[in-house]
Amino acid sequence: MVVAMAMRSRGALLSLLIFLSVFVLNTVQVQGNPNYRDALAKSILFFQGQRSGRLPSGATQQITWRSNSGLSDGLQAHFGGKGVMLPHPPVDLTGGYHDAGDNVKFNFPMAFTTTMLSWGTLEYGKRMGPQLSDSRAAIRWATDYLLKCARATPGRLYVGVGDPNVDHKCWERPETWTRSEPCTRSHKAIRARMLLERRPLH
Repeated sequence: MVVAMAMRSRGALLSLLIFLSVFVLNTVQVQGNPNYRDALAKSILFFQGQRSGRLPSGATQQITWRSNSGLSDGLQAHFGGKGVMLPHPPVDLTGGYHDAGDNVKFNFPMAFTTTMLSWGTLEYGKRMGPQLSDSRAAIRWATDYLLKCARATPGRLYVGVGDPNVDHKCWERPETWTRSEPCTRSHKAIRARMLLERRPLH
């Protein structure tokens, strides 16, 4: 009998909670007016904030607090141990996008992101309005860099710039890599080492 009363009490409590939930949901109106045009503009603007390399001026670079960075990416790609030059000229791997809020450049996530942005632009470009040109510029920024990585050295594919282990521990603006701080010095050495990790194309 005690068990039956407890079950009835729980059932009554559950019924009351369901009734109150339905009542509250039906009487409270959620106000919302999503501005998808603004969301799209800010999403594409994010790409400008992640740019690496020599940044364009004017309207094509709306984030004015960013400036040139990573201009030496690839120049030390063919140095061996102790600064010995390997028998290949330096390569230009400037450009592309920084990954995950730090300063490393990973080519596979960048390629995926660029593919998704390209696909969305192809599918919905007619409805993008003024964001279409910014979207195309974002795609071009990545593809120019990825083509450099594929064509810089015959038979080699560069898959990134930087070292994720060091880079994730050192969060600083990419423009400040030229300062002589311990974190910056290790960045320069590690970025040169990762560039040596290229894969043969067979």
